[in-house]
Amino acid sequence: MAKTSVIARSKKTPKFASRATNRCFRCGRKRAFMRDFGMCRLCFREAASEGLIPGVRKSSW
Repeated sequence: MAKTSVIARSKKTPKFASRATNRCFRCGRKRAFMRDFGMCRLCFREAASEGLIPGVRKSSW
């Protein structure tokens, strides 16, 4: 879980476009970010297992 100050700093527009970082909107994590869903892999897994993401289900083979 990222500190609230780090999350607030990442929401501000950066001086240069290359400094922008993607962060999970639920927990603020910056690593393992999935652009398609806007969240990190941990939050994605929780939300998918609870059925909150439409069209995503756990695979089994």
